[in-house]
Amino acid sequence: MVRIVIQRTARPGAEADYEPAQPTQPYYPGTTQLDQHTLPLADPPRYQPPRRRHRRLWVPRWVRWTALLVLIGLVFRRAVAWAVLAALSAALHLVGVSVNLPHLKFGWPWQSITAGTSTNTLVGPLVLQKIEGISRPALGTENFNFVFTHMVSKNIGPWPCWYSGTFAAVGHASATVDLNPGPSWWKSSAGHYQLRVLRAAAPGTPGRLTIAMALPLPQLPQSVHDVTVDNTLSKPISTDHSWTYPGLGCGVLIQPQFAQSVLYAQAQTVAFQQATQLASVTKPLISAAETEATTMIRDNFLQPTLNALGYILTQFTIRWVSQ
Repeated sequence: MVRIVIQRTARPGAEADYEPAQPTQPYYPGTTQLDQHTLPLADPPRYQPPRRRHRRLWVPRWVRWTALLVLIGLVFRRAVAWAVLAALSAALHLVGVSVNLPHLKFGWPWQSITAGTSTNTLVGPLVLQKIEGISRPALGTENFNFVFTHMVSKNIGPWPCWYSGTFAAVGHASATVDLNPGPSWWKSSAGHYQLRVLRAAAPGTPGRLTIAMALPLPQLPQSVHDVTVDNTLSKPISTDHSWTYPGLGCGVLIQPQFAQSVLYAQAQTVAFQQATQLASVTKPLISAAETEATTMIRDNFLQPTLNALGYILTQFTIRWVSQ
């Protein structure tokens, strides 16, 4: 079945026939009613300039660690320098190399140098007896060569019978230095100790001073026991005997086999005489003792004591006088 739908077209003015007219409402924009199907128009987005990203400067890790280590080394430079010198000294000692490295005292950055409580304190060799337990060390050992002859003679009736041997030997001798002459030696009236302050110590800045002192002259060996003979370097150089030797009579009677103890005692006596009377031996011996004593007093006693008081020793001299 075909349904035919006929749509009628309204005529103009025909609306009044079937639909009452609606009253006209005034338009108010602020009171417009929106239904649920009507969406409000969104405001256009405001223009915002693009943000600039700050690019961080990339530093390699090894550069940062190096800078950190350098900073730590600068802050703890005294401790680092002390550790380096200690390690270097141990390495040189291990390989058998003898080098005089500078002396550096260990210290932390917060340990500032403070001024000494008293700069006229008698420092130096007065503390030697407490530190080493000896006040007269043997210094300046010198070696010297000498020759001695040992002879044995025994007569057989009217016939003289003797045998002699000449030996070359090497002696060792040292001079003793009195580093602790006693309290009376160091009295201010004696003038044996003079300390001159060039610059006073201040917090963080060491002071500077000079010291001059007088000590008794080094003493030469006092007995034969202060001199030794090197057996390894001693040797016979010539022999002599009477006309009857090596005949049966003198050979059996003397038997020239000299005991080592006898030869050593004679050589020690000769070495003692030369170390106390021969100028070519005594002068170098005393000079070496004075030089070694000066170095020992300055490096082992004066400088460590003055550094603890906040001072640096700029000059040190010893005047040797007779006691």
